[in-house]
Amino acid sequence: MAIDVYVVRVFTDPEGRHGNPLGIVDAAAVAPSARQELARRLNYSETVFVDVPSAPTESTAVRIHTPAAELPFAGHPTVGTAAWLARRGTPVTALDVPAGSVAVRIDGDEVSVRARADWAPEFEIEQLSTVDAVLAVDPARYTDGHHYVWAWVDEAAGRIRSRMFAPDMGIAEDEATGAAALRITAHLGRSLAIEQGRGSQLITTLGDDGWIDLGGRVAAENTRSVPDEESQPV
Repeated sequence: MAIDVYVVRVFTDPEGRHGNPLGIVDAAAVAPSARQELARRLNYSETVFVDVPSAPTESTAVRIHTPAAELPFAGHPTVGTAAWLARRGTPVTALDVPAGSVAVRIDGDEVSVRARADWAPEFEIEQLSTVDAVLAVDPARYTDGHHYVWAWVDEAAGRIRSRMFAPDMGIAEDEATGAAALRITAHLGRSLAIEQGRGSQLITTLGDDGWIDLGGRVAAENTRSVPDEESQPV
């Protein structure tokens, strides 16, 4: 037997380039005890297991795994899952993750979710003096923890350039990190336009109530099938 994995890229630029790959799996196809191992095998920065609805509905459950651990919330998995569900004709207005209910909004080709910064992991946030300094950082300097380096591109406009490294999650460098975008937005106390990784783009809007809208574009990549190791002969 094989398991279908639907792959999208989240937080692309307007031309559909870059973005962080996300593996999406029907939760009914994989037992909870086997999900972490499948996420490790797939080796995306995150893989989600979603209760796929049969029709449009208010909400559905999503579980999020990195190659090393399950997360209570993450940004690019929720944005990517919301876009995928809408495009298959089963849109939702919220995603239920262990951290809480994540409201979903779709406006044309942009998808956003509403979440709180304290749902995200803690990051060591380091401001560098220039964009060139951000681009020059060697991921090998980080052997543990979660690290976010950034510099202003245009402070008045709220534009920054960033990169993220998370060895503790099994991720040497993440292409686009919604959870870190929430943390830097709360840290700076303002809405931001973020360019991360090779050129992925994330937008945050800080509300007066502490909730943050996190959004961007999502591009379909492909569908792949992987063997279900639990169904293989011993």
